[in-house]
Amino acid sequence: MKVNVIGGGLAGCEAAYHIAKMGVDVALYEMKPKKFSPVHHLEGLCELVCSNSLKSMEKTSASGLLKLEMEEFDSVVLKCAKIAQVPAGGALAVDREVLSREVTKVIKSFPNIEIIHEEVKKIPEGVSIVASGPLTEGPLYEDIAKRTGEEYLNFYDAAAPIIEADSIDMDNAYFGARYGKGTADYINCPLTKEEYLAFYENLINAETIPLKENIENPKVFEGCMPVEIMAKRGVDTLRFGPLKPVGLINPKTGKEDYAVLQLRQDDVAKTMYNMVGFQTNLKWGEQKRVFSMIPALKNAVFLRYGVMHRNTYINSPKVLQKTLNLKSDPNVFFAGQITGVEGYMESAACGIIAGINAARLVLGKEMLILPQNTMMGALINYITTEGKGDFQPMNANFGIIDKGGIKAKNKKERYAEIADRSLETIKKIAQNI
Repeated sequence: MKVNVIGGGLAGCEAAYHIAKMGVDVALYEMKPKKFSPVHHLEGLCELVCSNSLKSMEKTSASGLLKLEMEEFDSVVLKCAKIAQVPAGGALAVDREVLSREVTKVIKSFPNIEIIHEEVKKIPEGVSIVASGPLTEGPLYEDIAKRTGEEYLNFYDAAAPIIEADSIDMDNAYFGARYGKGTADYINCPLTKEEYLAFYENLINAETIPLKENIENPKVFEGCMPVEIMAKRGVDTLRFGPLKPVGLINPKTGKEDYAVLQLRQDDVAKTMYNMVGFQTNLKWGEQKRVFSMIPALKNAVFLRYGVMHRNTYINSPKVLQKTLNLKSDPNVFFAGQITGVEGYMESAACGIIAGINAARLVLGKEMLILPQNTMMGALINYITTEGKGDFQPMNANFGIIDKGGIKAKNKKERYAEIADRSLETIKKIAQNI
């Protein structure tokens, strides 16, 4: 019995590689070079599009820990990335053409992987992995929507940044509920009039990310107006919107502040906070610069920057099991950005687990669910757990990982302790695959 893998990107290549290693036949479908998407240009597999950087290699960074875990699973992308590496300080950056060439060479070396260059219009019968990426369209798009029973999230999506809780300066913030109603669940970040006006001027003049398609349709922006566009309606618009101070009394002054940003808890562990009402299309560097002008966020660590872009991904928390196959059809797995993971390495990591589980299903073995105290496990748990409200893509970060039992108080030491425990856990699991 074989496994069908749709898509020859990072996730698809990892999936095919791990399935083949486990002795199961693979049919890997890649429409290039017969058909290219608007952003792909190379004929080979595993083409990077947005950047040639695979982020930090440091163990105490979320992206670095993710890579170390993937190496324990013998990641083909990482193995080839080391060959294609170019100088980039502490980050792993690659020559895109070399990476594509090396991964293609490895995949082609497996006699039990058949590469089929054609566009897939319907998920094949049998065990299959859909790793077709965020630009999935046409008949395949329609087939996936039909099979999942959920509408695709396919639009210009605006999301607010997420802040690491430990990086919020609580000397310049306070917990409180508006009008004192309910529990004090929000972190309130006040600004004086002078601070607000300086923030406002920088916000309305900050650089935004250009969008290729028309986004002026009111349907797109209803309920998700970018904060920089809202601000341009008038100097006090934000003070009647997301920075409204009404009903909040600062316990340090006993008075109502001029303007207040509220941060809302974004995860059960209270390690991540969302900037309420701050959907944005600012360039990431501008987000860091401008939003850090809010006193409580002067040292803010952004776990996720706000984004606005056309994206296509399934509502994974509702439709996927923690083994990455459909609740409605266990033979169909999903991997990569189409699941809602964000980033190159996150997509590849997702492909590793989808591939392993698809092969284990074929072989009649119990499928793998990684613990939440590992970065890979935390990432998959995030995209497959219901109850977050509107599901938004997520990349690897320490905010989503289970920190139970970690004792270090210093952040650097705490992350090192998390990493050591995670790697010890992953090593034991990988050895028994």
